[in-house]
Amino acid sequence: MFNWMAWTLPVAVFFTCIALMLIGMTVWEIKSPTVMRKGFLPIATTRGDRLFMGLLGAAYINLAFVGMAGWITEWMSLEQEPSIWISFVVSMVWLVIALRKG
Repeated sequence: MFNWMAWTLPVAVFFTCIALMLIGMTVWEIKSPTVMRKGFLPIATTRGDRLFMGLLGAAYINLAFVGMAGWITEWMSLEQEPSIWISFVVSMVWLVIALRKG
């Protein structure tokens, strides 16, 4: 069923984190309904809006890293491509910033 996907540990951790965030946000929304607020994003947003924008940004960060890994390897004269964990950490930092300050 899942043979079409390259299920490596970083990919599994990434999707597990997304599932846990969605569950956590659902419980948080039930316990404490959200209020619209304006942060650094150009529109007033709810927690769910910021989560969606953060996840979208995290996906683009990961895709950009995968797309540029070969170029980074050549540019920095590395023996192998940099670890995907780097983009995972960067995307999670972006997600936290978007949720807190967005």
